[in-house]
Amino acid sequence: MSHSTLEGQYFGVFAMLVIATALFFALVFLAKTIGNNYAAKNRKKLGLSSYECGPLPQKQANKINSQFFIFALIFILFDIEVIFMYPWALMYKHLGLFALIEMLCFFILLLVGFIYAFKKGALQWQSIN
Repeated sequence: MSHSTLEGQYFGVFAMLVIATALFFALVFLAKTIGNNYAAKNRKKLGLSSYECGPLPQKQANKINSQFFIFALIFILFDIEVIFMYPWALMYKHLGLFALIEMLCFFILLLVGFIYAFKKGALQWQSIN
């Protein structure tokens, strides 16, 4: 295969990428321009406030526990583990001993991470009261 045939194969993909990028930036610029030119310039305080009956809303302290986010990240980590194990399980007989050793190393690495998270208390739910 010569260099010119490889260049011709990927030129269409490159052209589509350039056109899509240019179109994206053009649409963003157009939306910003239209929004700035035609948006209502009414800056009254009452018009910009939220409409609610009763007393004015007060700013409250953040009640979301940061432990929830750590717990969710650990869940996603171990969920991604299954995604890596699925193709290995399908092709287990064809891959042989080398793939088994690699998967055991992967399991050991995940086990070390799980033990570390457990010892740090990342899996224990703490109340916010």
